[in-house]
Formats: sequence, structure tokens, C-alpha cells
Amino acid sequence: MEWQEFDRGVFLVNLLGIVYNPETKMILIGKRENDPYLKELSWSFPGGRPAYKNELEDYLKIEIKKKTNLDVSIEKIIFAKTYPGNREFLSIYYLCKVESGEEKAGEKFTEIKWVKPTNVQKYFTTSLHKNLLDYLKTLE
Repeated sequence: MEWQEFDRGVFLVNLLGIVYNPETKMILIGKRENDPYLKELSWSFPGGRPAYKNELEDYLKIEIKKKTNLDVSIEKIIFAKTYPGNREFLSIYYLCKVESGEEKAGEKFTEIKWVKPTNVQKYFTTSLHKNLLDYLKTLE
């Protein structure tokens, strides 16, 4: 199949978890170094591209576990977007809740930290959509 032949309906999907602790009202972010696809990327939400075998939510749980050592439950989809420069990329953001585990940086993350939702933008070197930022404000 030649993907270039399609003018709509075919995306490279990236799943991202907004891992939220309602007791502390903090979210978990991870520091990435030398991302092969986004050179300017530093801090990000845990996640990754899904495989075809499992449900999207199951795959996101696996990726969050690999990157943070945490088991999470998926609460709901909170946001989805494409990118002006790369319309073939689709990111889906999920609200996640920690179920168990002790956080530690894993696959592709060199560091992880809990931050206030309104402080996330201070860490990210890539832009965050206004609608996502507006949602994050509601978590505090």
C-alpha cells in the first residue's frame, strides 16, 4: 500500500497520557533526549505509537509502564490534534490515573517529575495547544 496515494483518513497515531494525581493535583512529565523525530523535543507526556494488535488504551498503559514504571487506568480521551506542519501525525491525549507502582524513568525518558498542570508549559520546548492547556488548568 502506498500511503502517499491517500489524501485523507490515514494518520500516524501517537498516544499520550496525562498521568494525574488528584490528591496532589500534579501531572507526570518525562524528559527525553535526542528524539529522532522531533529534535526540539525535551519534556513530554508519556506514551508512544500503538501497535495494531491491542486496543489503543491497552497499548498506552504498556507505554506508560515502560517509561514511568507506573500502572495506570485510562479515564477518558481529553484532546486530539494534528500538526500544521505535519498533518499526517495525529496525537490523542488521555487522562490517566495511577493505580500502582513507584515512578522511575524508563525507556526513552532520562528523568521524570510531577509538576503542576499550569507549569507544564515551562518545561516543554514544543508548543502545547491552547485547548489542551485550558483543560490542564481545570486539573488544579
